[in-house]
Amino acid sequence: MDKDFVSSEETLERQAVVIKVDDGLYVIDIMKIKEIIKPLKLTIVPKAPAFIEGVINLRGVVIPIIDMRKKFELEQKEASQKTRIIIVSIEKKIVGLIVDEVREVIKINVKNIKPPPRMLEGVNTDYIFGVYKYGDDLLMILKLNNVLSTQEKDTLKKKE
Repeated sequence: MDKDFVSSEETLERQAVVIKVDDGLYVIDIMKIKEIIKPLKLTIVPKAPAFIEGVINLRGVVIPIIDMRKKFELEQKEASQKTRIIIVSIEKKIVGLIVDEVREVIKINVKNIKPPPRMLEGVNTDYIFGVYKYGDDLLMILKLNNVLSTQEKDTLKKKE
């Protein structure tokens, strides 16, 4: 099992947050989430990588913000009332992820996670750990540690 989503072999159930990016529903392990906030004013960083939307100051901590639409190479849209920033820890680095909506917290039975379908293979499947059927929906389980490439992680370290 992926250590990004399942921390031990004995763990049969995990709590996760369902998010929406465009028409896709994704899942983030609740243990990776520090907090969920409404969008704040972003400060643009000159010469920042394309995946960085800007930075915010959250209680004295400067946090880089990543637009998940850009990461998934989707059409850009204006923020709505449902837009949120999810503050997460990716390999000990605190970043914010802009998502279109935070839906709900669910429990996932780890045994029912299926591998991503072969037709999904490609760049974006680097971010997908598996697929989970929840009611009528198929949820893509995100590998948060893969959302940023090694080069992008190094770029963030240099900006600190």
